[in-house]
Amino acid sequence: MAALSAWFWNERFWLPHNVTWADLADPAPGVEYPKAGHLLSALPLALGIFAVRIFFERCIASPCASILQIQTELSRRAQPNAVLEKVFTSITKSPDSRHLEGLSKQLDWDVRKIQRWFRQRRNQDKPSTRTKFCESMWRFTFYLCIFIYGIRFLWQSLWMWDTRQCWYNYPYQVLTSGLYYYYITELSFYWSLMFSQFTDIKRKDFLIMFVHHLATISLISFSYVNNMLRVGSLVMCIHDSSDFLLEAAKLANYAKYQRLCDFLFVVFGMIFFVTRLVIFPFCSIIFYYFFPFGTLQK
Repeated sequence: MAALSAWFWNERFWLPHNVTWADLADPAPGVEYPKAGHLLSALPLALGIFAVRIFFERCIASPCASILQIQTELSRRAQPNAVLEKVFTSITKSPDSRHLEGLSKQLDWDVRKIQRWFRQRRNQDKPSTRTKFCESMWRFTFYLCIFIYGIRFLWQSLWMWDTRQCWYNYPYQVLTSGLYYYYITELSFYWSLMFSQFTDIKRKDFLIMFVHHLATISLISFSYVNNMLRVGSLVMCIHDSSDFLLEAAKLANYAKYQRLCDFLFVVFGMIFFVTRLVIFPFCSIIFYYFFPFGTLQK
C-alpha cells in the first residue's frame, strides 16, 4: 500500500522540478499551504448542506411551487403482484416478448395487461413535476449564490485579470481564507449531491451523474492538494456561470412559462458556448501549455 501511495503521489508528476511535498508541509511562520487534511472538513459540511437542502425544498421551494400551481401528479398505482414486482426489481423494468409470454402463462394474465402493469409500475418511480421543481430551485439557488461569491472574490484577485498570476511562484502560493471557503463549499456541495443520489428517487441517469459527481470531487480535491487553487477557482467560476441559467430554464419549464424557458435556454446555450468552449480552453488550457509553471516561477 505504501508503494502504491508513493507511486501515485510521485513528486515528478505533481510538482515542479526541485520541489517536494516536504517543502509544502513546513511553510514559514504565518504562511499556510493547502493540505490534504483540510478536505475532511468538507464531509460534515456536506451533511449540513444536505440538511439545508431538505429544509429549503420543504419550506421555501414547495410553497413557491404551490403559488405557481405546480401540483404533484397522481399516477395510477400498479396492482400489487409479488411475481411481477420481483421481475421489475431484479430482472428488467421493460420485459421483452419472451418474458411477457412466460409471465402471461405463469400468471394466466393477458400480455397487454402485463404490459400495462409494467408501465404503471415505471410511472410510480418517476419524480413528479413538483419534486423536480423543488430540486431545480435548490440547485438554482446554490449555483447562483456560489457564482456571485466566486465573482466577488475573483474580481479582487490578480489572476482574474492576468492568468499568468496562476503560475507565478507556484507552488509556493499562500492559502487565503477566501480561496479556502470557495473550494471547500464547492467540494461539500458535490459531496452532498453524491449523498442525495442514494436517497432520492433513482433515475435513469443515476450512473452517469454518479460518475460526473465523482470526477468533479476528484478534480477539486486533487487541485486543492496540489495547490492549483488559483487556476482551479477560475475553472469553477467559469463552470458555475452557466449552471444556474440551466436550472432557471428548468424552473420556467416546470411552471409552464414556455417563452421564458426558451429565452433562458438560449441565453444558457450562448454563455455555455462562450465560457466552456472559448474562454476555458483558450485562456486556461492553451495558456498553460505554452507557459508551463516552471517558466513562470520567480
